Amino acid sequence: MTPTETCDQGQDPTSAWDQGWFRDARRLDSPNFGPRPPGMAVDLVVLHSISLPPGVYGGLAVQQLFTNTLDWDAHPYYQQIRGLTVSAHFFVRRDGRLWQFVSCDARAWHAGASCHQGRDNCNDFSIGIELEGLEGERFAPVQYCVVADLCTAIRANYPIRQVVGHEHVAPGRKFDPGAGFDWPLLRQSLDWGEDLFPPTV
Repeated sequence: MTPTETCDQGQDPTSAWDQGWFRDARRLDSPNFGPRPPGMAVDLVVLHSISLPPGVYGGLAVQQLFTNTLDWDAHPYYQQIRGLTVSAHFFVRRDGRLWQFVSCDARAWHAGASCHQGRDNCNDFSIGIELEGLEGERFAPVQYCVVADLCTAIRANYPIRQVVGHEHVAPGRKFDPGAGFDWPLLRQSLDWGEDLFPPTV
């Protein structure tokens, strides 16, 4: 996706998909995925934040982590996550560029031990979106535009009932995207009902 400082709602979101792959994202296949349970409705979007090393932006470390190609010896922090096998469906860079690693029809490994409205294992029924950023710090304006456009397209193709943060489905264990994420701005950009967002927003 070409970075932009303004949200573009012009395209038809229903024509943007090919077998769970979003046509406006740069595709980089991750081996870290699996099938969803049979008949499982994909009705949740989970937002995360990530940067590798923490607070460092712009490199390819996140893409390498999600494709199991990260050099664990390239930075001391990587020893803390050495051998980790994770993925997300999408990654939104701070410049607005959008990457996709797993088809939304498949189960990415982003939420871990999690629960939403009494349902465990959120990976089974959710789409994970990682934003390049750090817990508690602000995100770039263009990232909200990309996430809003992406969520609109996702909801046109999947029966999304709510958008939440990782912190909402794994409280006490995860804290992202954190206090720096502007939930009211995202809600305003999407113009969806309040029931589609965390109750604290």
